[in-house]
Amino acid sequence: MAKITRQEARNILFGLLFETEFHDGENPAAVFELACNDREIPADKYIRESFFGILSRSEILDATISRYANGWRADRLSRVSRAVIRIAAYEMLFVEDIPMNVSISQAVELSVKYGEDKAKQFVNGVLSGLFKDIQSKGIEVVLEEAQAELNAKAEADEAEAVEAEAVESESEAVEAEAEEISAESENV
Repeated sequence: MAKITRQEARNILFGLLFETEFHDGENPAAVFELACNDREIPADKYIRESFFGILSRSEILDATISRYANGWRADRLSRVSRAVIRIAAYEMLFVEDIPMNVSISQAVELSVKYGEDKAKQFVNGVLSGLFKDIQSKGIEVVLEEAQAELNAKAEADEAEAVEAEAVESESEAVEAEAEEISAESENV
């Protein structure tokens, strides 16, 4: 097969990421290989590295996306918008040889092609906010801020789990006490 353009590769990458959304919990390598074989996707370094890079960094990418999505968590976005923004954010944060304006422009094109009516503006807004912060703060700071939010969320989730466990233990103790009282009253 002839060499493909980066734009064609992004379209293929989008399809792979979108498809992966429907195979949650499955081995990404198996999904990738099956999709490549079924659709005769060319062996392209950009596609392979970006696919696995995005999936391995999805937590930090989603935390970053959520910061610029005006109150929307990444997991609440449409699958199309999430896949498109993940591609561009990944390129902007982790791929040095792609100009950020190209990543944004290509993401907007993908959102026009595959997304809902207002997806174009949303995608452009999220990525423009990320771009401005990268320009003013630097990539390292943007990633550190996203990691700090992930850490805070993990701590909050852990505290919530501990609290839920304590409530459950207390509830079990109350039930046991009620059964004990009930048993004593039956013996009387």
